[in-house]
Amino acid sequence: MRLKEAIVLLIFAICSKAANSNPYRRPITDTQESAGATAAYCLSWRLAVEANNLRAWRTVPTQCLRYIEGYMTLGQYERDLNFIVENINDYIEEIILENDGSDAWILDVDDTCISNLLYYKGKRFGCDPFDPMGFKTWALKAECSAVPAVLILFNKLMEKGIKIFLITGRDEITLGQATLDNLYNQGFIGYERLILRSKAYRGKSAVIYKSEIRKQLVEEGYKIWGNVGDQWSDIQGDCVGERSFKLPNPMYFVP
Repeated sequence: MRLKEAIVLLIFAICSKAANSNPYRRPITDTQESAGATAAYCLSWRLAVEANNLRAWRTVPTQCLRYIEGYMTLGQYERDLNFIVENINDYIEEIILENDGSDAWILDVDDTCISNLLYYKGKRFGCDPFDPMGFKTWALKAECSAVPAVLILFNKLMEKGIKIFLITGRDEITLGQATLDNLYNQGFIGYERLILRSKAYRGKSAVIYKSEIRKQLVEEGYKIWGNVGDQWSDIQGDCVGERSFKLPNPMYFVP
């Protein structure tokens, strides 16, 4: 009996040594372990941002630059966004419209309808602090590209006869015409109204400003079926609509 046990132990030891000495198995280096820990942290950070558990953050953590760059440019951002829009489309199919001219939908503009990804690439994907003058210069060029999935959603809403209101925190006086031109050039045509931040709302948070605008629309008799934005401040507050949908954006936070 002892002989059998000894033989089993010997075989086990030989197999273990062979497995550990496998020339094709590379040991994990300290660098690889550190990179894995950073990626895990940045994934958790992004999820906390999207779940609105992390608030009032000013910049993307520097150690997450490559992670956020990869997320935004290598396909996962687009897949996440498309998945959400597919869910929005499913919801639209379930709606029984009033068909009396009161059916309404709200879309945010920046990084909802049109993308600022090219601009934020130059700002290290949010690792640099927000630059008001730099963004204004960028926005005045009216060169933001359409977010493809949202443009498709926009056209579907138009086909359904739903009136679309675009509400943006962009300044009405300085960026109004550039925003109109940019949206038109990217195919956003036929919406009911583009509402920009007027002088009366300067200094107010996005939550307060957009809540007041939505309240005005409801008082005008509109029924808001849906509200879509890339910031939590787009979909929080009063009169948010029957359903709200948050699109991904880990590059900046708007209170």
